[in-house]
Parts: sequence; C-alpha cells; structure tokens
Amino acid sequence: MPKRFRVFGLGLNKTGTSSLRQALKILGFRHHIYRPALIRDLAKGRMAPIFAAAEASESFEDWPWPLVWRQLDARFGDGARFVLTRRISADVWLESLKAHSARTAGGGFARRLAYGHAYPHGQEAAHLAVYDAHLAALRTYFADRARAHRFIELCWEEGQGWSELCTFLGEPLPDLPFPHANAARAETRVEPPFLNPSLDPSLGASPGPLPRRAPDPSPDPSPDPPPDPPSNLSRSRRSEHLKERSRQALCQRGAGAGDADPGR
Repeated sequence: MPKRFRVFGLGLNKTGTSSLRQALKILGFRHHIYRPALIRDLAKGRMAPIFAAAEASESFEDWPWPLVWRQLDARFGDGARFVLTRRISADVWLESLKAHSARTAGGGFARRLAYGHAYPHGQEAAHLAVYDAHLAALRTYFADRARAHRFIELCWEEGQGWSELCTFLGEPLPDLPFPHANAARAETRVEPPFLNPSLDPSLGASPGPLPRRAPDPSPDPSPDPPPDPPSNLSRSRRSEHLKERSRQALCQRGAGAGDADPGR
C-alpha cells in the first residue's frame, strides 16, 4: 500500500542515516537506492533527474537529499516529511566522520559538494562550520508555523527512536527493537601500542618491572673422564685403555657442540 508521505532524511553522513534507512524500510517505505550519478547531476545544476528519482520512491537518505531540501519542500510540500538526524555533539560527529573517511575512498563530488573538501583531516574547522550551518538553516526554515509539521529533528544517541519517528509519520509502532545500524562499528576500539601497563602509563599505574625470565639451567657437568689405567697392566692393555679414554672424551665434546643453536 502506498505511503501518505515521501520521507527525506536530511542528516549529513555519520549522523545516524543508516539507522534511519533501516527503520523506514521496516515501516514499509519503498526506499531509494543510492545513485552516485545524482551527485554529478546536482554538481551540474540538473534537478530533473533528482526529482524523477524522488518521484520513483517513498523514502530517502544519503546524498544528494540533504543538499536539496529547499527544492524538495517547494516541490512536494505537504506530501513530504523531513527528518533531520544529528549526533549528540558536533565534536562526536566530526570524530566519526574522520574515522569513516579514513577507511573509505575520497568521496568525489559528494564530499567536495557538501563540505568543500574530500577529507576532514586538516579541515576540521571547515567541516564543523558546515555541520552547524546545516542544522541552523533547517531549524530556522522549518520554524515557520506553515512548515513546522513537516519536520522533525532526531538524535538516536539521546534515546529517541520508534516512538518519535512513528508519531511523526503516523505509523504504528513495530514490535521490533529500533535498528542502530553502525553501533558495533562505533564501539570498535583500537588497542594501544603497548599492552603492558609498565610500558604504557595510560593503562594505569605500573605494577613494577616485568619479571625476569629465569636463566636457562646450566648444562649438566661433563662426566669425569675414565681414570688413568692401573700401573700393573701390560703395555698392550694399557694402550687399549688410553685409546678408550680418548674416544670417550671426543664423544663428549661432540655432544656438547651438537647442543648449541647455530642461529641464536
């Protein structure tokens, strides 16, 4: 059954737009599939393909929608609803954006069109200015009483979810937990370079020096050489005894050499 409204997510990336997408799909909205070509159309000032894409679906987030909200409101009016997602603070948003951009490609037209830069690293002030200006412009525009009913601002980190979204859209509450799409990724931690507190003060008080490895046990002493032959042996027997003593001594030296590790 067709929905009464088209729902446009106006949050910048890394403000919970993936959670919004999943929530709208659970509510049964026919969601727009991201098309990079629309970014190029917007960069060239071509709105016709963007409007055509908006006519073909019922819910939207990601680029280019946060950049064309004035045109969308002028075209659809009361047939549209606008959802601004934001983070709990601008600094939290910036850190999330930096982590995301560090593991993705440059973003081409989308990031340059939205922020003026392909990456936020080294351009933090410019990105924070865009973020603050985006929120301020939407709040001011939809503060008008004739438009206020078409707009809601939500922050998942503040506990908002199904109740606020469904009340705004006139949808029944689903019997499902609200989807937090990137919660697992957001909680991923980078291990410190040193895992032993005695080497990294940030891990807490040092427990003291690391225990020393016990020295390798000393090799067993070589067995005593055979005693000198008795003086009362005959010359031939005495010679055989001395040869046996020499042979044993050579074997002992060979065994000791074989125990050594030549690669150590």
